[in-house]
Amino acid sequence: MNCKNCNNEVNLNYCPNCGQVVNLKRINGHYLIHEIEHVLHFERGILYTIKELLTNPGQNVRNYLTENRSRLVKPIIFIIVTSLIYSLSSSFFHFEDGYVSYSENKKSATSAIFKWVQGHYGYANIIMGVFIALWSKLFFRKYEFNIFEILILLCFVMGIGMLIYSVFGIVQGLTHFNIMQFAAIVGFVYTTWAIGQFYEKGKIINYVKAFFAYILGMLTFTLSAILLGILIDLIIKH
Repeated sequence: MNCKNCNNEVNLNYCPNCGQVVNLKRINGHYLIHEIEHVLHFERGILYTIKELLTNPGQNVRNYLTENRSRLVKPIIFIIVTSLIYSLSSSFFHFEDGYVSYSENKKSATSAIFKWVQGHYGYANIIMGVFIALWSKLFFRKYEFNIFEILILLCFVMGIGMLIYSVFGIVQGLTHFNIMQFAAIVGFVYTTWAIGQFYEKGKIINYVKAFFAYILGMLTFTLSAILLGILIDLIIKH
């Protein structure tokens, strides 16, 4: 028979050209449980990835980019899963207002943008990662990592940041102690440490550069949101 994916002739259970299985099993309860177990499995799964990124983020991400891409969860999947965890935790425990706040009486596009950021900080954090990546590329330009590889780094790092905020938010929701400011500090320190370690952990200057890349990334993200709001308001008025 011929492969249904690439039309190559197949005599085995798998296509020798594209690897597609000849006879797909039906999707049932067992299939869904297996897929969930695959994602959550400690060895090369989400839990394993979290452990590796908490203990040695720089080296693990470098290994992912240059040596082995099967040890960690795919970065896009990782940032989506961690952002979903953050969003669900925030919706249930309502902890975002503890460290993200914006108020403006008048109605404007800028106000609407910042209210969206305040209510969807998990997704806004992903967008902010693009600005941090651009500043990282500038500060670490002597290293031969392109912007897409830096974005992979930021997917992993920002994903852990979302988990840090989620854990602190859940603890705050259960204990009613206001600790989200500490979450912001821990997340900031982790991000600076992870970025600096990624480039060369033995150099203190790399952590200083990572610090400014993070700060400037946040500032330019905020400035871009303000300018976008002003531009939208001008277009609407005219």
